[in-house]
Amino acid sequence: MKVFKWFLWLVLACFVTGTVAAFLIYLHLSKDLPKISTLSDYHPPIITTVYSDDNRKIAEFCKERRIVIPLSEMPKTLIQAFISAEDDRFYVHKGVDLVSIVRAFFKNIEAGAIVQGGSTITQQVTKSLLLTPEKSYKRKIKEAILAYRIDKTLKKDDILYLYLNQIYLGHGAYGVEAAAESYFGKSAKDLNLAECAMLAGLPQAPSRYSPFKHPELARQRQIYVLNRMVDEGYITNLQATEAINTELDIKPRKNWYIEEVPYFTEYVRQYIESTYGEDALYTQGLEIHTSVNIEMQKIAREQIQIGLRALDKRQGYRGPLKQLPPTEIEAYLTQLKDASDQTEPGAGSIVEGVVVAVDNQEKTVAVRTATVQGIIPLENMRWARIPNPELFLYEDPVTRPGDVLSVGDVILVKLIGPMKDQGDIWELSLEQTPAVQGALLCLEAGTGQVKAMVGGRDFTDSQFNRAVQSRRQPGSAFKPIIYTEALLKGYTPASMLIDSAIVYKDAETNFKWKPDNYEKTFHGPTLLRDALAQSRNIISIKLLMDVGIDDTISLAQKLGITAPLNHNLSIALGSSGISLLDLVTAYSVFDNEGNLIEPIFITKILDRNGKVIEMREPEKKRVLDKATAYIMTDMLKSVVQSGTGRRVRALGRPTAGKTGTTNNLFDAWFIGYTPSYITGTWVGFDDERSLGRGETGSRAASPIWLGFMEEVLKDKPVLEFPIPESVMFSQIDAETGLLPGPDSKKTRFEVFKEGTAPTETSKPTDKVVGQDEFFKQGL
Repeated sequence: MKVFKWFLWLVLACFVTGTVAAFLIYLHLSKDLPKISTLSDYHPPIITTVYSDDNRKIAEFCKERRIVIPLSEMPKTLIQAFISAEDDRFYVHKGVDLVSIVRAFFKNIEAGAIVQGGSTITQQVTKSLLLTPEKSYKRKIKEAILAYRIDKTLKKDDILYLYLNQIYLGHGAYGVEAAAESYFGKSAKDLNLAECAMLAGLPQAPSRYSPFKHPELARQRQIYVLNRMVDEGYITNLQATEAINTELDIKPRKNWYIEEVPYFTEYVRQYIESTYGEDALYTQGLEIHTSVNIEMQKIAREQIQIGLRALDKRQGYRGPLKQLPPTEIEAYLTQLKDASDQTEPGAGSIVEGVVVAVDNQEKTVAVRTATVQGIIPLENMRWARIPNPELFLYEDPVTRPGDVLSVGDVILVKLIGPMKDQGDIWELSLEQTPAVQGALLCLEAGTGQVKAMVGGRDFTDSQFNRAVQSRRQPGSAFKPIIYTEALLKGYTPASMLIDSAIVYKDAETNFKWKPDNYEKTFHGPTLLRDALAQSRNIISIKLLMDVGIDDTISLAQKLGITAPLNHNLSIALGSSGISLLDLVTAYSVFDNEGNLIEPIFITKILDRNGKVIEMREPEKKRVLDKATAYIMTDMLKSVVQSGTGRRVRALGRPTAGKTGTTNNLFDAWFIGYTPSYITGTWVGFDDERSLGRGETGSRAASPIWLGFMEEVLKDKPVLEFPIPESVMFSQIDAETGLLPGPDSKKTRFEVFKEGTAPTETSKPTDKVVGQDEFFKQGL
């Protein structure tokens, strides 16, 4: 009896000691726990989303891809699926479920593996939001304490709201909305029962049960969830069977950043990060509305590809990607097939292939790709001359396929289409990846909104944005700025200048400069309009000397040129590096009737609560009078109608523009505009080598501009440039620029500012020659 009493006292002492110890542990661990009240102010990291001008998504930026939605937008079956799989006693327990812990313990012993967890949904919320992910008993105790507190503080639906928006579901998706988009390309509210069960099976092990990587394991987990839903009475056996038999369309989530408008969205990303900070960009769920038009952007990318490939083929064939011995061809084709996705490429696709036969008699080359067998006829590879940067324009096309290709060559081919009466044999053409780069930028007239921007041939290959980050010499594309300054100082389109040889000498440095025209000839008396249309270098230099370098640079800055310009006469030939964005902005002043409108990339930015934090509206600043702007437009129309830009006459609309070609053909430009859009194109090599003989702005850059504008404007009405009231038209002698006299052989109408038209016939004079001691005629 005495022993029994001592035993009872011992048990009581142990109980008291344990209780006290547990209480002390509780006090110790709970004193620095996060406040439960923070859950009512739920602000998790969410996606920053970027939209096009018609509110279509074009990019996402985040560290955790999460889209928070209310519980009311989640299907009832989705909620039931998660409860069945993760915490079937959710509405019964108080945050921690001892019954589930014991049940899971025996289930796992029976299965010999972890098939069930004991953590409740409330505990998972606690771990995700308030604690670190470390695995320790200390953390588990804190988790239990907080789960209990949360359950006392929040409603069950509030806890579900937190859980279903916070839970990680694999492949960067946090929460059910982001996961629904990632796996099924739809919103959570549109999920069917089969899809709900698939998502509900992911929390236990998102990587192991990934529908992308392990579809069979994911299906097994889905079936488990459906069976649990049957056990809980949420669905019937028939509904479960139908869901199991439902074929799911699971596909990788679209990479918005790369697939739509990558150069544009990267520009936006850099702006947001530099202006608002990295945290705002990646975690605060900004809603960014931009000016870009997706259709115009796609056209721009296509035309850049077409133009660069055409130029690249004019330069000749650089050879195969690699050369395989015959014994390795089959193995290489197997590698290609394994590396390709399951969808077969269609007509127009460019793919890798291996030459398996060359027939010089039939003039064909047989090629095998990962998916098709095809034939390259000679006419589809005649361009493949051996490159010669100086003389390639004069080389004969290929006449024998064997002179270019041989068996085992790994090459790029375009799939043209199945050949008639040849079964599964496709017609192919020989291709190669261009080495040359290009850029295009388009502004909308009147608003300054940037509608399209392509900064290079391939964003995945190079993220350097040649439309805004690169500064290249514009060549003759800079000349309209000099001509504008001349108009401001009294010149008219009918002013006569002498196109003749000149020499510039600097006695201090013993430097001599003897510029010439592109075609190496001089043309004597030339009207100002014709000088611009034909891009006469000498007249541009004379004009610059007369109107002044300082005033010209000042005007360039007013027109939107931000780059520093050389303070010498060489800027007449475009010697200073300028970005495509700056040059297009400058030309936009002519199209906008003398107003400078700063380019707009972002129209509006909202924070996660829908509050506008930035808004951009067109801000017009008058930098030219309307008459001067219109006269420049009219002169630049002559460049298109009869000058160096005549290739773009094919547009068949009122068009103004100017070509640009630099010394040694390093850069080719065309900046042109209609009453609707101002577009600039640039072509060149990153290492600043020659594009090759004949590759001027007209040949290399203007076809890209033309192809783009034809597609953009094909369904739009034809518009005319508005004529200001302050200009007048007068008939002049086409040879002298003066009023026609009785001996005039050729006349034409010319545009003038009011009060500047010629009033009488007289002998034309060169306003420049003789005004500076450094210039001499006839040299």
